Amino acid sequence: MQSKNSKTYELVLTALFMAIIIAMAVTPLGYIPLVVINATTLHIPVIIGSLFLGPKKGGFLGGVFGVTSFVKSSLTPTPSAFAFSPVAALTMLPHDGIGEALLLVFKSTFIAIVPRILIGVVPYFVFIGIKKAIATDKKVIYGSIINAVVSFIVGFGVFAFTNKMITEGKFAISTSTAKILAVIIGIVVFVAIEFLFMKKDAKTLAFVTAGITGAMTNTLLVMGSIYLFYKDPYAEVLQIDPSALMAVIGGIISFNGVIEAVVGAIIVYLVGIVLDKIHPAGAVAGKN
Repeated sequence: MQSKNSKTYELVLTALFMAIIIAMAVTPLGYIPLVVINATTLHIPVIIGSLFLGPKKGGFLGGVFGVTSFVKSSLTPTPSAFAFSPVAALTMLPHDGIGEALLLVFKSTFIAIVPRILIGVVPYFVFIGIKKAIATDKKVIYGSIINAVVSFIVGFGVFAFTNKMITEGKFAISTSTAKILAVIIGIVVFVAIEFLFMKKDAKTLAFVTAGITGAMTNTLLVMGSIYLFYKDPYAEVLQIDPSALMAVIGGIISFNGVIEAVVGAIIVYLVGIVLDKIHPAGAVAGKN
């Protein structure tokens, strides 16, 4: 049973994360416009909230994130706002009768809310699972495998970002150099995490992986749902053939998604190790 102090702490932390999410949503800090879709940093407080408050409160915070997306897309619509706002969908997309209108409402509400709720659920169980895995006698094997995956994602994110800058003429280096740079950074990240994981704090790997998982949960589910529900209108916004949309979405995931995941991993780790000293992450298992 939770103590009064513990309940008060969780209530205050929940309110704090809610305030942060709302503040980020109404300022440029929360959504970064990228032509037809917004990259986001709003997943970060949701992930951290999940780790320290549990999956129920984490899911609630994810829902708050989803509502801000819903509202923002309704009030200041982008060309793809129909994917996140039933209001925008009903005004921007053709529909005939109440049945089609309700279907549009369902699709847009699902994309705006459900993936964001899961941002507050999935990272918690990933965090708990990794903590349990690295507590076994096979810590070195499990830890190194997970670390290798994390380092690959970071390296790939560096390459995706650098290659995009090269394509846009902002970086005067070759693609081969970008690949070498990405490999070097991936190796550096692997060595750094391995040192922290093996020598200092075993929770390092859990925090980093939870940050990546939360960000990718958002990107994969949102972009996957857009492809499933709004393939043709989204392709029209991008001015491409619907048959080419899968490749474009893959590009968005490999660039936006991986960059968001890397940023999320860094911030979740830095904030997580501080908060963990006050109230251990994952400590609400079985009570939330």
